[in-house]
Amino acid sequence: MRSARNRPRGRASHRDRRGRGLRGLRYPVTVPVFKNRAQRFDDMVLEALEPIEQRWGDELTELDLAVDMVPEIEQTDPDATSWPPEVVEDLGVPLAQLVPAGVDRRGMPTRARIVLYRRPLEARSRDGIDLVDLLHEVLVEQIACYLGVEPDSLEAGGN
Repeated sequence: MRSARNRPRGRASHRDRRGRGLRGLRYPVTVPVFKNRAQRFDDMVLEALEPIEQRWGDELTELDLAVDMVPEIEQTDPDATSWPPEVVEDLGVPLAQLVPAGVDRRGMPTRARIVLYRRPLEARSRDGIDLVDLLHEVLVEQIACYLGVEPDSLEAGGN
């Protein structure tokens, strides 16, 4: 028969052998490694939007920006899917969509918004810098569609 002292200990008791547990956060909340993927993606979206907002901020006051994980697709055949001009897609997969202002199911007015799809955008980039560039390109296309201008004129000049 074994006494309590001679029993084999599990990993958890070995790691916490003096009963102190974790003493605190491994990283301070101010460093980027503390953020999860969704928060880092949101920061990259804001970084990609900043140069556009500096030039066109007055025209974008009625436009919202949203992030969804993946697009909701009813059809599974990419050859049969055709997207309207307000959808930016790559190989049949939507990367972003401009939802025009309108009225919701309850009869309440809604604002126009750009919906960015995080997972397809992340899948098409190699690293964070590439993702910011891709986000900027997609935002330029979507905002140009919203404003009714060509993407080149949106990038080139001010209002």
